Amino acid sequence: MSGLDVREVEELARAYALINAVEHGGKAQLGPVMGKLMAVRPEWRKYARDIASIVRRVVEEVNSLSLEEQKRLLEERYRAVLEEWERARRERAAVEKKLPPLPGAVEGKVVTRFAPNPDFAIHLGNARPAVLSYEYARMYKGKFILRFEDTDPRIKAPLPEAYEAIREDLRWLGIRWDEEYIQSLRMEVYYEVARKLIERGGAYVDDMPGEEFRRYRDEGRLERYPPRLRSVEDNLELWDKMLEGAFGEGEAVLRVKTDPSHPDPSVRDWVAFRIIDTSRSPHPLVGDRYVVWPTYNFAAAVDDHLLGITHVLRAREHMQNTVKQIFLYKHMGWQYPHVIHFGRLKLEGMIMSKSAMKEIAGAEGLARIDDPRFATIAGLRRRGIVAETIKKIILDVGVKQTDASISYANLASLNRSIVDPKARRYMVVVDPIPLLVVDLPWEKKVFEIPFHPGQNLGSRRIVVEGPQTTLYISASDLSLLRRGAIVRLMEAFNIEIVEVGRELVKARYHSESLEEARRHRAQIIQWVPAKENVEVEVLKPEGLVLSREQGLGEPALASASVGEICQFVRYGFVRIDQVLRGESESRTRIVAIYAHD
Repeated sequence: MSGLDVREVEELARAYALINAVEHGGKAQLGPVMGKLMAVRPEWRKYARDIASIVRRVVEEVNSLSLEEQKRLLEERYRAVLEEWERARRERAAVEKKLPPLPGAVEGKVVTRFAPNPDFAIHLGNARPAVLSYEYARMYKGKFILRFEDTDPRIKAPLPEAYEAIREDLRWLGIRWDEEYIQSLRMEVYYEVARKLIERGGAYVDDMPGEEFRRYRDEGRLERYPPRLRSVEDNLELWDKMLEGAFGEGEAVLRVKTDPSHPDPSVRDWVAFRIIDTSRSPHPLVGDRYVVWPTYNFAAAVDDHLLGITHVLRAREHMQNTVKQIFLYKHMGWQYPHVIHFGRLKLEGMIMSKSAMKEIAGAEGLARIDDPRFATIAGLRRRGIVAETIKKIILDVGVKQTDASISYANLASLNRSIVDPKARRYMVVVDPIPLLVVDLPWEKKVFEIPFHPGQNLGSRRIVVEGPQTTLYISASDLSLLRRGAIVRLMEAFNIEIVEVGRELVKARYHSESLEEARRHRAQIIQWVPAKENVEVEVLKPEGLVLSREQGLGEPALASASVGEICQFVRYGFVRIDQVLRGESESRTRIVAIYAHD
């Protein structure tokens, strides 16, 4: 079991065995404990056989204890795992209250899937079927499958980096899949099904010009279309020629026989396979190995059957695809899965169109799939929106068939309520103005300031030397200052303004107590020391514009880490995007992305 920490397996197995035993009167079961381990440690699945023997031994050991001993051991040694288990159970209960039951669902047998096209990163709208499908699979103790639908190397060409980017987004959202499939690696499977379909008389090779097919179709004469009248043997021969490369791009397709008089012309004998010149449009995973490629409707329909998908959750725009795919299922004698269609989910004020995002990325060169102007999951994450916010928004909207539009203000409000208790506060001054303070009654004073006014997140220290010192304040606070006014420097002391200028503000020490500041109705402003501070750049996404603001932060900001979501006092919540240090490491520069106020 190289690469596997046996002690870690034993400890985690013991924790889940104790939980399972306590929940079931003192007797743990191997299956549920094993299932939980594989769910929380999917990377262990390749060691499943070895792990099963460890779990079996641990379960026997746990079951030899009395129920009281099990409870005591669970509380004393595995409290953290128990709390995480209970939190997850509360989340599942909350989800079950929000989501309606699935039609025809049987506990333990529900199989759902998320099937993204890796031609770009997923956005909030794409994440909706992922979150809903995963939560329903958990609700019914079933299986969730990730399937990459990448069988169009020309029009919707997959991006090599998108596969892992999508996996990363799903992991970040807390989604864990039981199985993964990539359609471009399953081409032989589709060819085999296509041959069977032809043998059943359910498909034919069309080697006539497209305009000729459309003329027969639109004139209501599709039943007499010459390629449709070919024998099974002739179609099998032509199918083999397609696979052998006898036809060029656009010279032949394989069509599924449907209702020739169906009211929707697009349903009539839809294309199942087409030829793509992969010498000119190579696929990022299989290159030019194949030239005959299944369309979305064929590959998706086949995989839904072969992978045992019981429930498909997808956008309402796929309703006509459902109609098309049912014809294929009837030809093959398959049972079509239950389908739940829902409306689109739009995030106002942010870019959600893949084509628009690709255009911006191409035009700007440096734009990335996690550009904070984009409503991609990566873009929202980089902006400081947390996974809990996105999941809650999606679950609140649910599976309604009507379109839903979420304002960024509402998204920000929910996100603020989640991140506020955990976000450390830092003082940052934008467009800094020097403030000279004289008559300080000390040589050196250390101010210890909590990182959060209401939470125990620790504190930082800022040193102010006397009898005079230079600090920096924000240019936006100049409007609050006038000669003779008493102003409080946040979390420190009070000053009296002597002179106000755009290049320099002068003041003298007045007092230290907050009560004195209140008595004078003093304005409170943030500040940073002149000797020790951190350079700060804030990127502010607004629609298509990504503006930049420069400033200085307090010394403690140098210890912030990339990915930290914090609050710049009286400015807003931000996510630390970069921490850049000079060669001597004595100077730090922070790049942050503005999330919301």
